Amino acid sequence: MQTKPWKRRNDLRFYFLLFSAALLLPWIGRHAPEAAASGQTPSCGPGCSRYDVVVLGSEIEGVLLAKEAHDAGLNVLILDPRRKPGGELIQGQMLVLDEPNDNRKRSLVQGELKHLYDGYKAGTIRRLPAFEGYYRKLIEGIPLRSGIAVDGVEIEDLAPGKGKTVRSLTYLAEDGKLYQVQAGYFVDNTDFNALTSHLGNRRIPGMESLYNGKKPDYMAATYMLRFKNVDWSKLHQAVLDHYPLTNVRKKFGANTYVDRDFATGFSNLTYNYRPRDSRLMLRGLNATYQKDGEVIINSLLVYDVDPSDPKSVGSAVVRAKAESPYIAKYLREHIPGFEKAQLGGYPDYLYIRDYNRYETEYVLDYPDLMSGRMFWDNVTVGGYPVDLQATRVVKKGIGYGKPDRYGIPLRSFELKSYDNVLVAGKNVGARIKAYGSARIIPTTALAGQTMGILLGREWKQRHKRLSELTPADFRRIHQYLKKDYGIVLTR
Repeated sequence: MQTKPWKRRNDLRFYFLLFSAALLLPWIGRHAPEAAASGQTPSCGPGCSRYDVVVLGSEIEGVLLAKEAHDAGLNVLILDPRRKPGGELIQGQMLVLDEPNDNRKRSLVQGELKHLYDGYKAGTIRRLPAFEGYYRKLIEGIPLRSGIAVDGVEIEDLAPGKGKTVRSLTYLAEDGKLYQVQAGYFVDNTDFNALTSHLGNRRIPGMESLYNGKKPDYMAATYMLRFKNVDWSKLHQAVLDHYPLTNVRKKFGANTYVDRDFATGFSNLTYNYRPRDSRLMLRGLNATYQKDGEVIINSLLVYDVDPSDPKSVGSAVVRAKAESPYIAKYLREHIPGFEKAQLGGYPDYLYIRDYNRYETEYVLDYPDLMSGRMFWDNVTVGGYPVDLQATRVVKKGIGYGKPDRYGIPLRSFELKSYDNVLVAGKNVGARIKAYGSARIIPTTALAGQTMGILLGREWKQRHKRLSELTPADFRRIHQYLKKDYGIVLTR
């Protein structure tokens, strides 16, 4: 809490001010998050605010961490560099939910996100307003400040051999003023390393490592395409009419599949589309039927996007939006069921698949996935195919097989050499092939929720930092995660 010296002139004035402050505290917590104080740690001085947990970014993975920490009584602040909260899920409208499963086809979606997936499968959460309603419930009661920019980070060396700690972060708010915050833990939950890019760790090699490239390379972003007036039953029937599957693939392309809710493939048709902008590409369809003729498609790839540069993101959105009517016309002419399709709106943001990641205490690798390795400090499990999308150099997506159930350790979310920096979502410490599977929302969202639980139950209640947790601690942790939350993180 920002402190000011009280000048107590008489008892009456003192108690009046104290009473007034008590009345204002609830309003301050809701409307001026920079003024909130940690219940665990004293104020950090004039012009500075103290929190238990400060989360950078409003992607759903870190929001789940924030929610669990907040629900456990920790003082949490979300600082979002974007103008509006919601990240790729809400602002990017990436409403096509991928689902990890093991090799027996059993879903690996667990925890809070299972409610979203259950609604998605039931058809009750398909359109954007339903997703927005779900997201609002997650952030309810958590102070959130949008449109900030990190101005500086104060780093302190700990005792020899103990690494470093982030002492404070200074940010520029939309009001043009600088604010400083301290926290017991900082979490980078952005899609462009808003925090970790300032901390000096080595970047984990990305897509360029697949072909020994010398410059960083990234999977393309996506601009989601929204349509109305789609005859989904006609699309479904067109595929059924060409069965068996070998004929379907010959006609429409590899991985072509349609059921009552989802459609993939049709690459024989989409790859023939020639965008007017060379920085765009239409790949095979990945579509969800949202009911009543509405469809959302994850197919328009956008190259050369720097998510850390708002101008780059804004330019990409403008270019993709300008291309969308031509794509709609092409789909009307070539895809069954789209003969009367019209664009149904435009997202404000992009789905960013891939950007820089920095070394964590353990960097997940491809053999970990393919061997089904389970770690003593598992905080999530995955099982999604190793799926790497196109870049400028890698012209089409590449798959590297389907792992069975595997674990990801807490150490892959602890920034290397820092005692109080966690990473969430796409910042997971993973080499590029492992990242191709670990990157999807339900896998890293479960990790975010688990870390939030640990902050509440291990750090707040037991006063034990996450880096100090032992295998014995995790045997106990995994038991209560299963019992109290239905989260199973062991084989």
